[in-house]
Parts: sequence; C-alpha cells; structure tokens
Amino acid sequence: METLDQETFQELIESRNLTALHERLMSMEALDVAILLESASEEQMAVAFRLLPKALAVEVFDDFDGPTQHRLLESMANRTAGQLLEAMSPDDRTELLEEVPASVTRRLLGLLSPEQRQVTLQLLGYEENSAGREMTPYFVDLRSNMTVAQAMERIRTLAIDRETIYECYVIDPRRRLEGTVSLKQLVLARPEMTVADVTEPNPRKVFTHSDREEAAMVLRENRLLAVPVVDSEERLVGIITQDDVADIMEEEVTEDIYRFGAVQGTERSYFTTRVFNVVRRRISWLLLLLVVNTATASIIAGQEQLLAEVVLLAAFIPLLIGTGGNIGSQSATVVIRGLATGEIRPRRALSIIGREVSVGLLLGVTLGVAVLAWSFWLGRDSEVSLVVALTLVAVATMATAVGSALPFVFRLSRVDPALVSAPLVSTIMDISGVGVYFGVARLLLSM
Repeated sequence: METLDQETFQELIESRNLTALHERLMSMEALDVAILLESASEEQMAVAFRLLPKALAVEVFDDFDGPTQHRLLESMANRTAGQLLEAMSPDDRTELLEEVPASVTRRLLGLLSPEQRQVTLQLLGYEENSAGREMTPYFVDLRSNMTVAQAMERIRTLAIDRETIYECYVIDPRRRLEGTVSLKQLVLARPEMTVADVTEPNPRKVFTHSDREEAAMVLRENRLLAVPVVDSEERLVGIITQDDVADIMEEEVTEDIYRFGAVQGTERSYFTTRVFNVVRRRISWLLLLLVVNTATASIIAGQEQLLAEVVLLAAFIPLLIGTGGNIGSQSATVVIRGLATGEIRPRRALSIIGREVSVGLLLGVTLGVAVLAWSFWLGRDSEVSLVVALTLVAVATMATAVGSALPFVFRLSRVDPALVSAPLVSTIMDISGVGVYFGVARLLLSM
C-alpha cells in the first residue's frame, strides 16, 4: 500500500488536483487516511473525505476520534451525515452521540432510519460505563434443535451485518442464553448433527447493568472472542467484542492515569480542550492538597526552637519528605495496577500490605546507610546523621504501608482505588514524615 505525506497532500489540495488526490487516497489503508486527514484543516479534510468511496469513507470515519467525527458531521449535508451514521456499528455510534451536546444528539438521531434510531436509543438508555452501553445487538443467534447445515445457512444469511460470526450464541424460544458454539466447531461437525451436539453450555456472561470493566476482564481472563450480555431475565440482548474491550481498556487506563495524577479525567483530546478547562480540572485537587499541606508548615513552625539549636536539621527535610512520597507512590501504583488487572484480590490485602512493608523496611535500611554517610560528610554531625538515617527507615516503612493500604481502603469503601493519587500519598507522607523526623530528633538529641 502507498502512503501520502502531508506536504504532497497539501500540494494536491492547493493545486485542486483532486483526481490525483483521489487515486493516492484509494491506494492507502483506512487508518493511514484517517491519520492524514486528522492533521489537515477542517476545509481540507472535508474536501478530501468527499473524494472517498462510501466503503472506504465508513472505515476512515470509524478510525477518527470523537471530536473529529463531530466536526466532520457538522460540515456535511444531512443526507451524507445520515448515511455515515447508518453505516456505523451501533456501539460506535452510541459512543459518538455520548460525546456531543444534547442538541446535536437529537439532530443526528433524526437522521437515522427508525430501526437504527430505536437500536441507538436502546443503547443510550443503559447507564453510562455499563456493559449495556458498550454492547452491539448484532450477533448470530442459533437454536439448539437446528441442524449444523441449517446453522451454517443462517450464518451465511446474517454474516453481512454482524459484528462477528466466529462465535455464535444458542438461545431458547424466550431468548435466554443456553450456550455458545464457534464457527470452527460447526465447520468440523457433520451437517446432520444438531447444534445442541456441539454447544458449549454455561458460557461466561455479564449483565447489561454490569460495569464495562467487568465485561473486559471476563473477556480477557477467559480468552473469549466476545462476551455475551444478558438482561435481568437472562435474555441475550448483545455482545461485547475484542475491539470494544481494547477501546474500554484504553479509556479506563487513561481515566486511572488522570486520577492517579490528581487530574479530573476527560475523554476529549488534550489539544482540543481549552486551557481554562485544563486548569479547572486540575485546580480542585491541588487546592485541597494545598490546604492539607498547611499541616506540614504548622509542624515545622512548631519546631522553631529545635531548628534554631540544630540548624542542620532543616537541610534534610526536603530529602525525607520527597523520598517518603516517592516510595509511597510506588507502592500505590503496584497495588492499583494489581487490583485493576485482577492479579491482586482484596481478600489478600493483609498479605500484600505486609509484603510491601517488608519491601519498605529493606529500602529504608539501604537508603538509610547511604544517607548516613552522605549527611555526615555534608554536616560533620554524627547525631544529626543518625537522626536522618533512622527517620528515613521509618518513613520508607510507613510510606509503603500507606501507599499499599489506601487502595484497599478505597476499594472497601466502593470508591475507585485510582483516586489514591500520587499527590495524595505524597501529602500524607509530607505530614507524617516531618512529624516522625522531629520526634526522632527530639528523642536522640535530648539524650
């Protein structure tokens, strides 16, 4: 496949050599076209997009991010926009309509056929971030009393507009899920056999109200091609496929990273978000942590006499609180990641915390020995060096305890563990680290 660089694209657009541009775009993969057009101006993107044949245009449109899809739809005539929306899979269409203002959603819904509008409204009716909102209602359903030959004929009939045909779902007359059967099993079976003969009973499934992360975990852990979604009466209403899970995991990881950095997450692109909105999403946590951090200032101010007597103590405050925050954030990161992937289970909380405390103690001793020599070389004061070293051991141990315990506490409280942000752990360790430091200093220096 050929590629088209941005410079050549600009030349073809500016010279209005649309025939050559059409030929070059036709020779490219859909994803490459999408990347190229996203970097162009809105006018250039609209011109180039109109040159694409319908099949390629639909693929390219699917590869655009949400804001780009919205802008492109706004520049199109209603008929063209409606055709694109009709060609989208129901779950991708629902995701797009989630991101646009309500007035735009109403306009775009009006462009759909009655059948597709009903499907879209049904998906939009499920709770946000639920499995029901992420599923597609287009799957291959079979009956257990069908012969394999009849099942293959049904697959051929439905295949054109189904999300996947490699996994089929066996339902009863009330549409309750009985089992699954793969296309491979049907191909290998004799034509006169029944679907019941090759059905895998009791498949893993999720409910429409289940969290989408749970659906992603079920699909990943069981290595499924798709996970069936059932309603409260266990009737099969949709499936979530591998590509949907990839999108879900990307969004969830992005959200967790934002939260761990104490930033209110946004699904919009960084470059399409206004500076004021970026500031607004960051300022709330920072103001809260600023207020909490005044406790550190109060502790230091209360040790004025001790600091006046041993001025060298002040030099090591940044080292201690910085190290405590770093070690605590490392522990929190490990535990949050483990809880998110399922590698760590809440019932093992005590053993995980104990393990992290052991790690913290060893880190503290190792760093304490290093800082003992360095602080003595810096200040030539053996007592202060010993205070710094012992405090570092205590702070490292406390930091791993706090960093590993907080995610479990949040999970127990039914709060997303990712809210245990690095700034939160650092703030807690700032306050406790300074308190321990001066406590050890008063104890040893008064002897």
